[in-house]
Amino acid sequence: MQTMTKEMAIFQAQGSLNASNAHEFHSSLMQKIQSDRADGLFVDMSQVESLDSAGLISLVSALKHARQLQKRLCLCSVPPAIRIVFELTQLDRAFEMVDELPVAA
Repeated sequence: MQTMTKEMAIFQAQGSLNASNAHEFHSSLMQKIQSDRADGLFVDMSQVESLDSAGLISLVSALKHARQLQKRLCLCSVPPAIRIVFELTQLDRAFEMVDELPVAA
């Protein structure tokens, strides 16, 4: 597990992450990873209602890009119905997941 040395930015995902909006979601996520000076990014999944393969591909691509930039990408507050998708695809092993956003001290 990595320790946090700097601030982590927060990206709020919401609604359905599917083929109809995956490109827009992916673009926003990539822009946030590239532009932010933080060591990484928390993707708050608490408002996500559904996730399909296109949404998963967007997240995997963002994770790969974050790693190339030596940044951390962490999913947080993943609803149980969405977490099952990660477990079934075994992507829960690739992503760092936390139950809730850490509170700033």
